[in-house]
Amino acid sequence: MLKSKDILYSYGHNDECYTPSYAVIPIIKYLPKDKIIWCPFDTDESEFTRQLSLAEYKIVNSHICNGQNYYTYEPVSWDIMVSNPPYTNKRKIFERALSFNKPFALLMSNTWLNDSTPKQLFKTKQLQLLMFDKRIKYLNNGIVNNKITFSSSYYCYNLLPRDIICEEL
Repeated sequence: MLKSKDILYSYGHNDECYTPSYAVIPIIKYLPKDKIIWCPFDTDESEFTRQLSLAEYKIVNSHICNGQNYYTYEPVSWDIMVSNPPYTNKRKIFERALSFNKPFALLMSNTWLNDSTPKQLFKTKQLQLLMFDKRIKYLNNGIVNNKITFSSSYYCYNLLPRDIICEEL
């Protein structure tokens, strides 16, 4: 019998889906240029790392494959967290993000809004959403997934000028 704790903190098998560049670009205009951006789930090849570098942001990226586990690693200096985290363990990811009490923008499926977790986590914190007019076609093993069954948004904290913004992709 599965316990609710096992479901909330389960390990997924489809977490290595990659964000295309066109889905990184909309968040950039909301990031102050004088801040250090931490991309905690990103290698040097990530589109977050690439696009933010091209836009001349100071960034620090980290990834578990480099021995930098999000749950235990934190850069010495950073101001804003931006990334596409694994969809598994969303609760733990957002608990840690909120624990820093710093602005963040984490790309996540909108189906998560049907869960009780975001309501619990953001009960005393102001959730902001950067939504899109289309679904993002994530990459899996270098192949574009044309059969995306969900829409995504940046779930933000203390970052956007309004609580809900819709951008074109």
